[in-house]
Amino acid sequence: MAGGRQRHRTRTVRVGAVEIGGRSQISVQSMTTTDTRDTAATLAQIRELAEAGCDIVRVAVPDMQAAEALGELVAGAPVPLVADVHFDYRLALAALRHGVAKLRINPGNIGAAERVRAVADAAGERGVPIRIGVNAGSLERGVLEEVEKGCMPLGLAMAESALREAALLEGSGFRDIVLSVKASQVTATIEGYRELAARCDYPLHIGVTEAGAGARGLIKSAVGIGALLAEGIGDTLRVSLTGPPVEEVTAGRRILQALQLRAYGPEIVSCPTCGRAAYDVAAMVRELEARIESDKVLRTLECTVAVMGCVVNGPGEARAADIGYAGGGAGNGMLFAGGRQLGTVTPAEAVEKLIEALRALAGARASSSPERER
Repeated sequence: MAGGRQRHRTRTVRVGAVEIGGRSQISVQSMTTTDTRDTAATLAQIRELAEAGCDIVRVAVPDMQAAEALGELVAGAPVPLVADVHFDYRLALAALRHGVAKLRINPGNIGAAERVRAVADAAGERGVPIRIGVNAGSLERGVLEEVEKGCMPLGLAMAESALREAALLEGSGFRDIVLSVKASQVTATIEGYRELAARCDYPLHIGVTEAGAGARGLIKSAVGIGALLAEGIGDTLRVSLTGPPVEEVTAGRRILQALQLRAYGPEIVSCPTCGRAAYDVAAMVRELEARIESDKVLRTLECTVAVMGCVVNGPGEARAADIGYAGGGAGNGMLFAGGRQLGTVTPAEAVEKLIEALRALAGARASSSPERER
């Protein structure tokens, strides 16, 4: 899949088996909400996130007991782990000893230059990248004063702070750096990332921090992250929601799929319905989504499925999709596959017929794949 503008060219860093930046696909991240010291609960959540399609998982490291738990977590995790460290450089060194694939720090809050150098040296020896994560609530004091005096917009201030922090690592000879500049304000977040894209080639981790819960958080995240991705800005992302972290992964994947930047199984196109709808479209979509998700083959099939309520736009949308159904008169609807009408079926039969058509498509693609031919 490809969509949006040409991507801003950045350096490439490797987080375990996952590449960030350059021409690598945009990855989805999340963060555990468990107590890192509780390794059983944390591993269970990491595995749940990986199963949901998360590429990289971050864990909080608030103290040395949490840092010492990282060895077990790294050994049992199916995806690369990032250690989130603040204030104590010794926690970062311990995390590196235990094999984490990436650090998230702010060099300015872990102490004197020699401590920054110690972390940079240890990360460099292991080939571990470092993300400098600047949030609106963690600006350097001098930059914050400029914002408070009205001399510098928040977005530009976050970018400036991130670049100053990066210079501390660069001064220690370390270059495998990822930057993020997140605010709860969407416009400030966009402004900050645009500034970074104009001034550096570091890979950018994008997101709107403290976006909130439910629809509010989803909308803020989709607007901010989507706007940046549409401009070609962003190499990896996290949707920050108040709630179960699996919801962040689902949202991130759907944002990427909506912009045609990554495919995650069937894209279901469905109408908002109106008084002309010939059946319960919402109920059919829910049933179809559940059936697809329960099928290991269908849930990874790259295709479009249209579920339309009436004969106004329905037949056209259904015909344009790989598989489609459009409601019709006299209790019947039209079933389409590959641009052809296959016949008419009742709404009660439609989900089963759509699943059959999807399985036929999956089978046809499998039989014609290069791997099958070899």
